Amino acid sequence: MFDALSEKLESAFKKLKGEDKLTEKNIEETLRLVRRSLLDADVNLQVVKDFIEHIQEKALGSEVLLTLSPGQQFANIVYDELRDLMGQANVPLNRAESGPSIILMAGLQGTGKTTAAAKLALFLRKENRRALLVACDVYRPAAIDQLRTLAKQIQVPIFEKSADTNPVDIAREAIAYGRQEKVDTIIIDTAGRLQIDEDMMQELVNIKELAQPHEVLLVVDAMTGQEAANLTRVFHERVGITGAVLTKMDGDTRGGAALSIRQVSGQPIKFIGVGEKVEALQPFYPERMASRILGGGDLMTLVEKAQEEIDFADASKLEDKILNASFNLEDFVKQMRMIKKMGSFSGILKLLPGVGGKITDAQIEQGELQLKRTEAMIGSMTPKERRNPDLIDLSRKRRIAKGCGHSVQEVGQMINQFQQMRGMMQQMGRGGFGGMPGLGGMPGMGGMGGGMPGMGGMNQGRMGPAAAGGPGWRGQATKAKPPKPPKKKDRKGFS
Repeated sequence: MFDALSEKLESAFKKLKGEDKLTEKNIEETLRLVRRSLLDADVNLQVVKDFIEHIQEKALGSEVLLTLSPGQQFANIVYDELRDLMGQANVPLNRAESGPSIILMAGLQGTGKTTAAAKLALFLRKENRRALLVACDVYRPAAIDQLRTLAKQIQVPIFEKSADTNPVDIAREAIAYGRQEKVDTIIIDTAGRLQIDEDMMQELVNIKELAQPHEVLLVVDAMTGQEAANLTRVFHERVGITGAVLTKMDGDTRGGAALSIRQVSGQPIKFIGVGEKVEALQPFYPERMASRILGGGDLMTLVEKAQEEIDFADASKLEDKILNASFNLEDFVKQMRMIKKMGSFSGILKLLPGVGGKITDAQIEQGELQLKRTEAMIGSMTPKERRNPDLIDLSRKRRIAKGCGHSVQEVGQMINQFQQMRGMMQQMGRGGFGGMPGLGGMPGMGGMGGGMPGMGGMNQGRMGPAAAGGPGWRGQATKAKPPKPPKKKDRKGFS
């Protein structure tokens, strides 16, 4: 997501390297590259034009900050404009003052609307809200079966009728049922339609008039690029939507839809789908997305993933073992599985400042493959060997290698890497849960560069647009103060 745009913007900012200040002349080439980057990302043409004009106006009128280079200052301006372009802040779901909240899901055919409805139901369930899924797509073959399967998977009730029932009648009965069962939220999955299909659009209008929903969410495929914004505007004019859900964001490296929808349609993006799994739905935060685009990562989302997936009691026990130098291979496997609960390594790495664009997919794939091999080697050991790796001599290495299908040299290398990692972790562990090792420290992951930062203190600030070498943390850019005179040394030479 946004990989291509991030790389091109980074190249554009480098054009200002070595400049003393921002001037109309030296930002001309940079603005031209930014414009081209946004158009290549399939951002709406008018949005790009307005965006560039705002940046130029702010860049030329900005006060010079002595603690920032011109490139960093320009990147800060771009960050602010990107954030404002996408809506400045997260817009939460509207809720009913009394009774169940009703959410109407709409969208074109093939946008992943039914899956998005189930993802949203799971998201609400995690927030301790009782959701009810309603199957109103009676036209697409197996649509009701799909929603039923998803509902069973996420343990959310579903209301369904036969395929020959009028969708408006299904919605009416479902709302009455939801009120009777005192559910918190009713999510109505409607049939996919085309803007040119007048009958289907009118049916959607009829369902909306009956249900009087608190939210009408348009599900949009991010791969449609700038056309996604136009679709949102058309649906809003015909039906009246309150927000959008962008699906398939993990498969689109351009991201133009996310940068266009709010500006063109006037409606906010409320959620993004970042994978095929039913858990892969995230609330949309413009400031976090702007930070990702500019290489600053998204530490807050990483923290939230950790809080949701990691058992901090287990993490605390691991920390104690690190501090006491008793961390063993069994603990390593537990830790590795703990991190994997947060998602794929590629997904985690792209949330880290300055890491996502620096590591290739091939490197990530190789690292994940090596971790699987490492897990196989550890699985071939006896419990005694896993708890005390120092016992593993050449004879044991041969047996382990035979059991896991790898060479004796590979087993020995893995054990050596583990011993090195354990020593490194013991030094890092003084920072609390932040002592979790980087991916670069895990056996087999050394070629992947920078490791995972500590979890402790990850929410101690607001992440700005930069990664290492970039503008840095938001709010820390201030006018430079003159240096204080050096203190006089005492007779012993200490200041």
